[in-house]
Amino acid sequence: MALLTLTSDFGEQDYLSGAVKGRILRVNTAFQIVDVCHSVEPFHAQHAAYVCRNALPHFPPGSFHMILINLFDVRQSHVLVARQGDDYYAFADNGLAGLIFDEGPAELVSIALEKRFQSDVLHRVDVMVNSFHQILEGAPLSAIGQMGIPPRERGKPTSRVDPSWMEGHVIYIDRFENVVVDITRDAFEVHRQGRPFQISFLRNEVIDRISESYADVPEGEKLALFNAAGYLEIAINKGQAAGLFGLQPVKAGSLEGSVRPLQSSIFYHLVRIRFG
Repeated sequence: MALLTLTSDFGEQDYLSGAVKGRILRVNTAFQIVDVCHSVEPFHAQHAAYVCRNALPHFPPGSFHMILINLFDVRQSHVLVARQGDDYYAFADNGLAGLIFDEGPAELVSIALEKRFQSDVLHRVDVMVNSFHQILEGAPLSAIGQMGIPPRERGKPTSRVDPSWMEGHVIYIDRFENVVVDITRDAFEVHRQGRPFQISFLRNEVIDRISESYADVPEGEKLALFNAAGYLEIAINKGQAAGLFGLQPVKAGSLEGSVRPLQSSIFYHLVRIRFG
């Protein structure tokens, strides 16, 4: 039995997530299907990468991962299938490869779509799951698709860094309105070098210590911690930090290159940490 995970931006009320499972089982009933998330924010590559990078590595080696996100970002005639370690990934050629894999996957192939079905979600699923089935049958990745085609690249939001400060972008707001920032614990500690710090956002809001849990502060008080994925999180104990502080993710159309908050905007996309 092979484990196959599904991650998508379909939402929970559409028929597609169920139809996808049916198409998978029509190809191979031995696949054990596991839903990772069907609520990835549409067109938001950073959220998609955050979910995939922090969920998929926890599955057993030898797993297959179907990532059905932003499938029609541009007109495409192919899908991508990649190998990283013992795991296999299938996704659209929409820039996710460079966001999910730090230095690119170990192997990557392009698999053609039938021209008359290029706008059909389920045809893409058929191509992906058939490639997984062939791999299970022992076919090497190089025999399934065309190698050597560079995947589409997508720019990442660029943050400024200085010896005395660093800044990060809001990449995700969870259901509790906790704000996830693309600063990891490792990056923070390397840049901090043991110095005191202040995390600042929204006018004069400042946090000067890292908590271990939400309960470290009284109800209604703000805090910062590193979540289970190792990313900086701004929260309010039993409150809604995103709404109160006007923090939100970078808009999908602004993901290419640097992003700066506008003085006229009520929303803030950046969090700055000052050291010393």
